[in-house]
Amino acid sequence: MRKRRALVGSCLAALVAGVVTPSTAYATEEPNLPPAVQELQTDFKDCASGDEPAYVGSPPVLQARLTDPVEDDRIGYPEQLTAEFEIWWSDPDGTEQRRTWSTSPFPVGLVHRTTVPSDIPSDTVISWHVRAGDGVAYSPWSSEAPGAACRFVHDDESPAAPAVSSPEYPADTWWTGGVGIYGSFTMDSPSADVVEYRYTFLGGPSGSVRPAEMGGPATIRYVPLSRGPKILSVQALDRAGRMSMPTEYIFYPDAAPAPVSRWKLDDEADSATAAAEAGEAARAGRGVTFGGPAPSGTGLTSTVTLDGGRHGFLTTDTPAVDSGGTFAVGAWVRPARDDRSMTVLSQDTASGAAYALALEAPGETSASYSFTLGDTKITGGTPEAGEWAYLLGLYDTETGYAQLFVNGHEVGTETEAAPVRADGAFQIGRVLGPNGYRQRWHGDIGDVRAYDRLVVPSEVTGLAHRKPTLLGHWSFSTADAGTTPENAGGTPLRLAPGASIHRGPDSCAPDADPDCLSQPYPLVGEGHLQLGGEGGHAALDTPLVDTGDSFTLGVVVRIAPEDATRPMTVLSQAGEHTDAFKLRYDPARYAWELIMPERDEPGAPETVVTQLTLPDGGSGQGTRLAVVYDDATDTVTLYADGYTEAGGTAHVRDGWTSDGPFQVGRARTADGWGEHLKGQVDELQAYAGAFEDEDVIGLGHESDPCLC
Repeated sequence: MRKRRALVGSCLAALVAGVVTPSTAYATEEPNLPPAVQELQTDFKDCASGDEPAYVGSPPVLQARLTDPVEDDRIGYPEQLTAEFEIWWSDPDGTEQRRTWSTSPFPVGLVHRTTVPSDIPSDTVISWHVRAGDGVAYSPWSSEAPGAACRFVHDDESPAAPAVSSPEYPADTWWTGGVGIYGSFTMDSPSADVVEYRYTFLGGPSGSVRPAEMGGPATIRYVPLSRGPKILSVQALDRAGRMSMPTEYIFYPDAAPAPVSRWKLDDEADSATAAAEAGEAARAGRGVTFGGPAPSGTGLTSTVTLDGGRHGFLTTDTPAVDSGGTFAVGAWVRPARDDRSMTVLSQDTASGAAYALALEAPGETSASYSFTLGDTKITGGTPEAGEWAYLLGLYDTETGYAQLFVNGHEVGTETEAAPVRADGAFQIGRVLGPNGYRQRWHGDIGDVRAYDRLVVPSEVTGLAHRKPTLLGHWSFSTADAGTTPENAGGTPLRLAPGASIHRGPDSCAPDADPDCLSQPYPLVGEGHLQLGGEGGHAALDTPLVDTGDSFTLGVVVRIAPEDATRPMTVLSQAGEHTDAFKLRYDPARYAWELIMPERDEPGAPETVVTQLTLPDGGSGQGTRLAVVYDDATDTVTLYADGYTEAGGTAHVRDGWTSDGPFQVGRARTADGWGEHLKGQVDELQAYAGAFEDEDVIGLGHESDPCLC
């Protein structure tokens, strides 16, 4: 229905004087309907009425949406409405004060906003209401039944800064608690209207916490991830939204405590027990042999070998750790097989196991590692017979989650779990089931540890780290009898015709060699390997790296742009039918490529990773290339000048071991040796083990990188 307003003035007189039609009479009798107000807010929050006024930290913004039952008749001229606001309060002596003001006209349906005058009293309940007018009629005040007046209190005083305390980490006290140990931090402001505390650990987590009652204290839990000074900054927030000045709380967490139980398992070969660096010595069954192999790069000298039979276990009379709280257990393992389920370690209860760290081989699916806590099981990783892995199972009572780490990386899914406290025996190499011990380990185990705290991420990485071992470094600075020496006196590289050591124009004799002055300066140091591209190469008669395990290679290489007319290989290592890997430049892609076949077969599928760069490195100084194969994660990465980009990392199938010679400057092709390099090569470095990203940049120099 369209609104018809009563006509006034001369129009009304004209109608009275003339003939009145039924439609004209209807228009004359239609009343003007008053506008209305809705959606009242104080400082953008819904209207608070009754005994719970809104608390505001400054004179608030009041707002309301104005509506009208029907639009104005005039086409193209929307009706304009005005909001009239009124506030009132009582002074301390009981005198009532009122203020009233109106907004400018705005079209129907828009929100009208206004700010309360700044001279309103603080700590006083102030009421307000609003009504809408269209120039002819006003709506009722919003406080009239069934409505109610909105109420607020202006709080112009910020809360006092909170006090902070911690029993585990008292302020300004050196070296308390420790990395991985949770502490409680209580915040308490003397102001009675505080409703929230906002906190930030410098360089760490931040958040907010609300007290159980307004003005009361609140407590948070925090675990230090590193040793050294920490700063906690806290501010109190009152119900009006006013913030206190910050309080800075400085504390000093100590280093991470040692494990509560540890067996290195490096005892003498005829030992009947495994000595404990912490905790209780473990009795060994007859199926345990000490003096087994140790994972390289870990500092371990030996491990124990368990035969997988009923006597292949080690045990203690008491638990290694209280599994009813936060705890972690871990060990180095090398399974002799991956086709059956086997247990690394477990904790007895009266009817089974509180927890277990194990290898799972469930039927048709591939094997995985597992961490079981009560009824919760997490699985992940890819066990391989004869391959070392570091396993760590962790449960955090603060979060209620269990985690499994394999070789320093979390696998599976962090899962909610319930702790299981047990007081039975601790087992290495078996787990207690309904009918006795089962799932016995066949393989090697070393350095079993148990912690009664959180093992933080940097520790997890460190426990699984295997420090790479230098296999050889050739700087190509001298030659003798057709070979170039390894820097530390190891096996020299044999130089074939077309391969020579060039020391640059500063060390040549122009009278004997007129072309020597035009030779380029060495890439690094005093000389480099010069390859002519027609058969020249350098080689070992044996493999340089074990391609079935983790390895790292670094080399500096330069190809003149005008010579980059075909693929050329700088490094390769041969198998029987193909190369286990080859590092080459492909001018069609303007990229260095690392190619790794999946099997030692002609035409086997290949994994290819690339780094885009000019053949001379762009500056003419060459490119420092690095190859890192990580057998623990089954990944290979190609770096250029210490960095890798998209396409530089790929997952690969488990590497196969090549037994052919290592080559510099050529690769195996369908027609025999080919892809001969025409260019310069320098600073060849080879390591057993995978470099971390931050260490790669140290390759390609005369000195070897310092590896921690």
